[in-house]
Amino acid sequence: MTRSNPDSCPGVLRLHQAADGPLARIRLPGGRLEPGQLQVLAQAAAELGDGNIELTSRGNVQLRQMHDAAALSERLAGAGLLPSRTHERVRNIVASPLSGRIGGLSDVHGLVPVLDAGLQAAERLAELPGRVLFTLDDGRGDISGLGGDIGVHATGADEFALVLAGRDTGIRISPADAVQVMLAAAHGFLDLGSGQWRLQEVDDGARRVIDLLGLSPGPDRLEFGAAQDIPIGWLDQDNGLVSLGAAVRLGALPARTAEFIAAIEHPLFITPWRSLVITDLDEWPAEQVVRVLAPMGLIFDANSPWLQVSACAGRPGCAKSNTDVRADATAAVESGRAQSPPAPNPPAGDAEIGDPDQPLDSTTIDLADSGAAMDPARTIEIRSAEDVIVAGRQHWSGCERRCGRPRGPVTDIVATENGYRID
Repeated sequence: MTRSNPDSCPGVLRLHQAADGPLARIRLPGGRLEPGQLQVLAQAAAELGDGNIELTSRGNVQLRQMHDAAALSERLAGAGLLPSRTHERVRNIVASPLSGRIGGLSDVHGLVPVLDAGLQAAERLAELPGRVLFTLDDGRGDISGLGGDIGVHATGADEFALVLAGRDTGIRISPADAVQVMLAAAHGFLDLGSGQWRLQEVDDGARRVIDLLGLSPGPDRLEFGAAQDIPIGWLDQDNGLVSLGAAVRLGALPARTAEFIAAIEHPLFITPWRSLVITDLDEWPAEQVVRVLAPMGLIFDANSPWLQVSACAGRPGCAKSNTDVRADATAAVESGRAQSPPAPNPPAGDAEIGDPDQPLDSTTIDLADSGAAMDPARTIEIRSAEDVIVAGRQHWSGCERRCGRPRGPVTDIVATENGYRID
């Protein structure tokens, strides 16, 4: 598959002109944010944008309606959130959020800064499309199922499986070699590519990259599933401290709430499920954090229906959207029409549709190319949003592109010119 258009993923230095104004995407390798960095993001959202920090499905963040791009880049550079002006869009690295603190076979967070530094040090890797995704899974299986391009998956404390195009290659490498092998694979992708945005789009891409690496696959293969494994609530760390996992309604974190989180002065991680994890707390402070932040809208309840619902930008952010899907999804949750029990027969499929990181109002991947054909027997036409009643994992989309759709079994609620269609 060869793209006719160059990759147009936004960043800090190249904003996306959304319908509601310029949008900036800030890469957070491994999802990690220091308290001071979150404070800078909160102030930028409040003073330069619409007052919210959007969490994306790659553990990045976005700021909408940015009216002063120069001021934004200056603030982010001062906070260490823009370490490279040439490589800023290619620093897409997701890692198991709880790694090194709760469970897992190997702590992968130590690999994140090394991989990030290696990407920035290689001048040629600035040519990578902004959609290429690096994945670091500590063996629990929460990250490898996200369909990354290049990654590793811990099979033990001292061994990783090399993952290419979202699949186990059968190659096993040591932690000491992991970053260099991933960087070599990124160079291999550039060697093979002819306009493709993802390794999956290169014909027989994984095998050809393996040939370039000169590595020999073994017989064993791991299977990865797309798990909706959101770490929520009170999480006891292996060292006796506490992490708190909190969901954010439709991934929009108000700047004022972010300032309160920053004031906790503990490291936090933005997860690929549009949630966050506040780490390394003693028990009493953790209790106080929940008491303060829960009334402000953070969700610490693992049974909340908000964990089942996602949505694209919709109106007014996206010119292609047929309606304000976020308002309709919110009304469905608040009225009880978005129910927590899993749907009886959700349509299967984990194709990448639209922009996986954030809904944008520019076409990214045609529906016909995605392989996500609808099952007519399961399609339901509904005139009014108030009549939409869906149980289980669901994604609300303003148009057929279904931007931001999570991987795995999901019921699609798609806005049309005449109402909604449930697939």
